Amino acid sequence: MQFVFEIILNLVGFLVGIVIGILSYVGYKNTGSPTLFRLTIAFLSISIGFGVVGAGFLTESLVIKSGEIEPWVQTLGIGIQTIGYFFIAFSHSIKAFFPKSRYFRTLAIPLFVVPGNSIEHIIRSISFILLIYGTIETILSYMANKKSSTVFVASGLGLLALGEFLGWYSVVFPQSILYYVSISTKIAGLGALFVPVSKVPLTGMKFGGSL
Repeated sequence: MQFVFEIILNLVGFLVGIVIGILSYVGYKNTGSPTLFRLTIAFLSISIGFGVVGAGFLTESLVIKSGEIEPWVQTLGIGIQTIGYFFIAFSHSIKAFFPKSRYFRTLAIPLFVVPGNSIEHIIRSISFILLIYGTIETILSYMANKKSSTVFVASGLGLLALGEFLGWYSVVFPQSILYYVSISTKIAGLGALFVPVSKVPLTGMKFGGSL
């Protein structure tokens, strides 16, 4: 039953990501917007990441039956999602992989210093930093232009960041409800991003700016 919920949640994340990615691509084809092209890559990457993890749980449930998903499959899926988060952050014209602000750099400290770090911990930490960067940049953009669609973008990125943070803790505390809450929160974040993205197939945009 545990794997059933995990398969369903990751399948939902896969489908939502695919839909948003397709809408972004349609917008790119109609407008030629480089930002929409980057968002197409971002959301398709996030979707594929969900799909990889979901396929890992499905394979484990039906074939291997060892009681847990292969760690490398989970890490691969999270890594592919992180590529998507990077392209979302890049849509804010990010100048460097890690923000120069001392405040942003301190966000990584609690995540990297915990004993027993693994590649998955590090990848989730990078995802969290990128998403927090995007969230704060979008909030600043909203304060400048007061566009209501920017609120959905900020909310979506914020929920994705929270989902990654909870996902990191679900690794620290396995067999807890945190994993389900993490995936559900990330799906809610994608749902919030669906609202503004669904309105741009016929118009240009700058993610977090003139969306």
